[in-house]
Amino acid sequence: MASDQSGSPEDRKPQSDEAHSAFTPPLGVPYPPVPEEEHPTSEFALPAGLRPEAPAEQEGSAFTTPSSTTGQTPLPVPVGATAMSAFTPPHGIPAVSLTKEAPWQDRMRTMLRMPVHERPVPERFERGDEETGPAVPRVLDLTLRIGEILLAGGEGAEDVEAAMFGVAHAYGLERVEPTVTFTLLSISYQPSLVDDPVTASRTVRRRGVDYTRLSAVFKLVDDITSDGITLEEAYRGLAEIRRNRHPYPSWALTVASGLLSGAASMLVGGEALVFFAAALGSMLGDRLAWLASGRGLPEFYQFVVAAMPPAAVGVAFGLAHANVQASAVITGGLFALIPGRALVAGVHDGLTGYYITAAARLLEVGYLIVGIVVGVLSVLYIGLQLNPGLRRLNPEQALGAYDEPVVQIVASMLLALAFCVLLQQERHTVAFATLNGGVAWAVYGALGVAEINPVPATAIAAGLVGLFGQLLSRYRYASALPYVTAAIGPLLPGSATYFGLLNFAQGHLPEGLTSLIQAASLALAIAVGVNLGAEVARLFLRAPGVEEEAAGGRRAAKRTRGF
Repeated sequence: MASDQSGSPEDRKPQSDEAHSAFTPPLGVPYPPVPEEEHPTSEFALPAGLRPEAPAEQEGSAFTTPSSTTGQTPLPVPVGATAMSAFTPPHGIPAVSLTKEAPWQDRMRTMLRMPVHERPVPERFERGDEETGPAVPRVLDLTLRIGEILLAGGEGAEDVEAAMFGVAHAYGLERVEPTVTFTLLSISYQPSLVDDPVTASRTVRRRGVDYTRLSAVFKLVDDITSDGITLEEAYRGLAEIRRNRHPYPSWALTVASGLLSGAASMLVGGEALVFFAAALGSMLGDRLAWLASGRGLPEFYQFVVAAMPPAAVGVAFGLAHANVQASAVITGGLFALIPGRALVAGVHDGLTGYYITAAARLLEVGYLIVGIVVGVLSVLYIGLQLNPGLRRLNPEQALGAYDEPVVQIVASMLLALAFCVLLQQERHTVAFATLNGGVAWAVYGALGVAEINPVPATAIAAGLVGLFGQLLSRYRYASALPYVTAAIGPLLPGSATYFGLLNFAQGHLPEGLTSLIQAASLALAIAVGVNLGAEVARLFLRAPGVEEEAAGGRRAAKRTRGF
């Protein structure tokens, strides 16, 4: 019994049930080896020996640069952009620097067509007081005033926005968005993401043709964006532009209108008497239009009264002299009235993506053409009632195939010269525009001899006009309008318009409709050709920027691909 009570007190304690487990091996049985991996496995775990599948490629956009994991050659990434634009690359985003050697139109147009986050920061963001920064209200006011003069002078909406953006950007307003429509200009500036935006607008109520003033504004914008003139100097320059008088008086404009119509009558076979008759009718119409304008009549009625005297003179000469080509007299008068400038501007806005402004401009052209139709048709109807057998008004007998290259080229240059005076161009641009008009008619005549359809021949000749005008404007850092608008004068569809109106007056509706459709086709060919020539000039000339290879060239105004 003594042996049962021997040992330590711990050995004599009873063992609890918690000390034993169902998974505990009995005494004398060794423990199993510890597993190498303590992590539990899953039925979805990949068995050993199998490689994991490649992750599915994320669906992207048609305009996203393909990644290098797809095995394709990566496309060039635009300046300032990366394949994953949500993250900043390790070496930073390359800065865009627009060289001052390029014209400001190209520099500002390049910035307008950039995304907002890729636009470079203004180089001179402080002018004057370093504490207060730029005077935002004054800068916006100056920007709108400059845009108003450009839009009222007939400049395209894209170039007006480029000028406004350039002025605001030059004076330190980085986050600005100009907007141009047919009669309204607005600009919005947001200092930062947490500040309220500042917006200003201005309405264009009067339009006038003065390319001298237009060229002066282009020079002012170039001084602001390139030379860095102060805000006060820019305001003084703008005030001087507004105070400057037109380079040509009103009597010179009337004489130029007569010269234009006389030269146009020579293009279709008119002789000396026809030249003076067309000039007389056009000058009378010009004076009546000035009178209607002074009385405050809308522009529609001004075109109605301006179209009546040339038609009346043509009908009168046709009734009095059987040998006078009355059709050439009326056709010459129509050349001075067809709104080719507004048509080219409207088509240009449409092709560059400004559809609202383009629709408004084309609607204006439609109203003006209707005014011409009303004026001419009323006179032709009266003339045909007085003498239904008026043979000299018959287009088949009045205007035959006239082929005198020397006379026609001289007449086309006189016509372009008269247009330069009517457009109030600077004197140093007159010679270039006159020569450009002669080249346009020579090309059109050569294509006509080759029996090419008049519509593509007109488009090709107008394309050369636009190309030469764009090159001259880049050389002189000025607007292309003074070199283009007057040069397209010889290509205007005066004869087709007259044929359509005469057929309507005689009751031949199908023939008249066919002639008017041909006139509209020729007018659109002129507008598209001018715009295409200008785009070709920009396409082959180097766009401003640091990395042209990475930039991928000049961006389009829109990127719609049918969706």
